[in-house]
Amino acid sequence: MTKPLGGQSPPRIGVGELQLDDRARKYLLQVIDSNRLSYGPFSRKFEETFAAAHDCRHAIFCNSGTSALHVSLQALKDRHGWADGDEVLVPAVTFVATVNIVIHNHMQPVLVDVDPDTYTMNPDQIVRHITPRTRAIIPVHLMGLPADMTAICQIARERKLKIIEDSCETMFAECDGAKVGSLGELAAFSTYVAHFLVTGVGGLITTNDPELAVDVRSLCNHGRDSIYLTIDDDENKTGEELYEVVRRRFSFVRIGHSMRCTELEAAIGLAQIEQYEDIIAKRRKAADTLTRELSEFAEHLQLPQERPGRRHVYMLYPLLTRSESKWELVRHLEDCGVETRELMPLTNQPIYQKLLGPDLEERYPVAKRINQNGFYIGCHQYLSQSQIEYIVESVRQYYR
Repeated sequence: MTKPLGGQSPPRIGVGELQLDDRARKYLLQVIDSNRLSYGPFSRKFEETFAAAHDCRHAIFCNSGTSALHVSLQALKDRHGWADGDEVLVPAVTFVATVNIVIHNHMQPVLVDVDPDTYTMNPDQIVRHITPRTRAIIPVHLMGLPADMTAICQIARERKLKIIEDSCETMFAECDGAKVGSLGELAAFSTYVAHFLVTGVGGLITTNDPELAVDVRSLCNHGRDSIYLTIDDDENKTGEELYEVVRRRFSFVRIGHSMRCTELEAAIGLAQIEQYEDIIAKRRKAADTLTRELSEFAEHLQLPQERPGRRHVYMLYPLLTRSESKWELVRHLEDCGVETRELMPLTNQPIYQKLLGPDLEERYPVAKRINQNGFYIGCHQYLSQSQIEYIVESVRQYYR
């Protein structure tokens, strides 16, 4: 085992970071001065800005990407009368939340193997998993790269299936000219730590269907009647109109949840989204440097790839060892202070092998290889040139 560079205590280069700038501090102070934390002007503007950036009519801010996924599936299940046990197709490489929300909605997750180069759901594998009980597909835009939505949407149309985009790891990207978040009935995003926009906790749901927008907003607010979802909904109303709001103010029409966020998270998110093009440029520049410098190890490492029409925005930087186990390289990088994470292992998780079969990993060979060989490092906008050079030199030291 080689020692960290220089034999000194290594720096710590994380997979993500947050640095609150003057704009974010200004917005946070405005929230504090307003004495209002519940849904208000910052939440509303954050939603409107996010929706517009993704070519969507509606965005709903909630407390996590997982919650966004959960209520998206719940809304579709309620609207279309899907039964418990009906099936939802999910990629075999994704964060566990994508599968968990299917189970929490009393539906059956059916895994689909992924493309060996992009790690996103392989459209060629979808049809073989469709049964008379299949109701929806949840493609995942992984690590900043959109799934092949052109092919997936065509299959969904032909088979009359609904689409929920799990875009928790990908914002502002496009597939064949269409923005992620605008391609299915609904889409879920995350603003958790180390994600593209970071608000601490948070998620967003996008849709172009106004009725679904009402449904998911209600579900995030305990299932409350949509006539009164925020404290502003009775503002400037008088007479019979005000009385109607008052009468239904405590009316609940769905089995909902408490999934709301505050103005504080919205203020942080708004400050960042107003600079999202700069964030993309910095992330892509960091990724370009890593790819250029690490290409000398192409015989050892599979680097992230873009496909025509699918632009990578690099929430994270995935790596795959070609033959040897990843663990010695991972250990070396961690010893050097370069933080790593496994590349979304799913089929080897004990709970899913218990629920979906002990041979689960063997049924998905591409996912199995990624489980064994895949990991990722950071590629965020706060990385300095010297930190990027340090990451490269750490890899170089290992292979030399």
